[in-house]
Amino acid sequence: MIDPRGPRFTAAVTLVLLAAALVVPTPAAVAIVAVQAAFFLAGVTLGVQRTPTAYVFKALVRPRLAPPATLEDERPPRFAQAVGLVFTGVALLGFAIGAVLVAQVAIGLALVAALLNAVFGLCLGCELYLLGLRVRPS
Repeated sequence: MIDPRGPRFTAAVTLVLLAAALVVPTPAAVAIVAVQAAFFLAGVTLGVQRTPTAYVFKALVRPRLAPPATLEDERPPRFAQAVGLVFTGVALLGFAIGAVLVAQVAIGLALVAALLNAVFGLCLGCELYLLGLRVRPS
């Protein structure tokens, strides 16, 4: 179980990184997207509480907040990290083959998802996870 404010903090960091990737020259954008992809990979493989942003949240942000009212299951945010990894992977592939527009669209879609989570608490990847549970055969 995790503090639900941690993934929102992570989404805010993701939002900043992906926004920067859209406005800087391509070589720098590739580096920024690669860093974000590494963050997503850590969330998928190690768990969302073991990402670089989770460590920053635990060390610097959470001590300044009241305890969370509730805790949430880690699986939906972890799935959301996998979705983010796919989009950043598509962006990196786009950059690698010279399809900069494809890369920018993938970054933009991931940025919108991060914005919705950071600002409104709406985690699209989490919602996809829950939808998958509902439509999965028993």
